[in-house]
Amino acid sequence: MKAFLVANPKGGSGKSTLATNLAGYFATQGREVMLGDIDRQQSSREWLAIRPFALPTIDTWDIGPDDIARPPKGTSHVVLDTPAGLHGKMLERVLKLSTRVIVPVQPSMFDMLATRHFLTELLAEKAVRKGRADVAVIGMRVDARTRAAAELERFFAGFDLPVLAYLRDTQVYVQATAAGMTLFDLPPSRAERDLEQWRAIIDWVEAG
Repeated sequence: MKAFLVANPKGGSGKSTLATNLAGYFATQGREVMLGDIDRQQSSREWLAIRPFALPTIDTWDIGPDDIARPPKGTSHVVLDTPAGLHGKMLERVLKLSTRVIVPVQPSMFDMLATRHFLTELLAEKAVRKGRADVAVIGMRVDARTRAAAELERFFAGFDLPVLAYLRDTQVYVQATAAGMTLFDLPPSRAERDLEQWRAIIDWVEAG
């Protein structure tokens, strides 16, 4: 089983957007995928409730901040959406379920400051130090023409971590989410540019 932890202590960093779309990719590939939500707001679970029945199946299981249980047997891929403020014992517990960690970061000073502390803590965790969980970062809602994008690139350069992608700020994600869908459920022509940005993410999650 491959388990992907999507984490950043900063609220609004794009965790649920990334987690739901990653789960959507696995579903369209015919994988037995489960999307777990340990955020008290349960955004991902609520999104699953509006997902059209005809689309590729994404399941969930009873999970919460006080009951971080393993997914049922037979699951091939797990995506875990996490709450703001994730750290300490809870971070340690969810890392035990995870083989890979993806940290989404928006190009703002507040996001980068919060993420700097989180990455330092994350990289010091035993599961990461021992190589049991690989870590990568993704730039979220990035306009490559802005100074903020350049600042985010410099921020990432301060860590010895793979930068998988810089995802653009677009209404395609918003519209798909509102319909219980992901990029991978849309007609390719509607999400062509965004699917191209996901290519390196897919290569990383499929490797190993």
